[in-house]
Amino acid sequence: MFRHLREDIQVILERDPAARSRWEVLTCYPGLHALMLHRLAHGLWRRGWHWLGRWISHWGRFLTGIEIHPGASIGRRVFIDHGMGVVIGETAEIGDDCTIYQGVTLGGTSLYKGAKRHPTLEAEVVVGAGAQVLGGFTVGQGARIGSNAVVVKAVPAGATAVGNPARIMQKEAELEREATAARMGFSAYAVMQNGDDPQAKAILGLIDHAARLEHQIALLWRELEQRGVCPAEVCPPEALREEHFDKGELEKLVK
Repeated sequence: MFRHLREDIQVILERDPAARSRWEVLTCYPGLHALMLHRLAHGLWRRGWHWLGRWISHWGRFLTGIEIHPGASIGRRVFIDHGMGVVIGETAEIGDDCTIYQGVTLGGTSLYKGAKRHPTLEAEVVVGAGAQVLGGFTVGQGARIGSNAVVVKAVPAGATAVGNPARIMQKEAELEREATAARMGFSAYAVMQNGDDPQAKAILGLIDHAARLEHQIALLWRELEQRGVCPAEVCPPEALREEHFDKGELEKLVK
């Protein structure tokens, strides 16, 4: 028990720059207190003392604002940051080195008792503030759940889930997309590299590509006109040969 406590304190010191000392972490971090009480409640639950386990978890909720069912399984070095409003259901499983922020729900969608109703988080998963992970599926190792995402299906290892309903962004696909953008010669934008909305990324990519196409078409018409291979009756009017695509204004609407 004390070994786990030392690990939990060290993890908080490593992941939270606001933590200044072990004593501060031990006395002022509700996420740590909630985990300490949960380990006691979980031990009682596993030994068949269900009411006593629920009673201790209820007091843990009252003292910390974090509700963890005593049946939930939580690994080592888990960090619940701030923690207010976190809800972790009975059949939830949280692997080692996970990080969970305030307002997160690991909830269930099934009404069948004894079934696996709540999600499993494998090791090193990060769940952003306000995210709702609902169902008995698995979030793979090293995955990221964006803030306020609503996840209702499995998330592969190393992927990122964002939005409502959540959409899955594969790390490999993101790297390949940025490499392709660099080869084509158009900007990938900081928002595309660092943002967490795949729809915005897709729209910005289309805007950039459309602007480049219009530029290439305008250059092509000018070249044809200069070479004298574009008769007046075939070439479009001057107004149609100029570039009018306002990429900057469209980008502002998306960003």
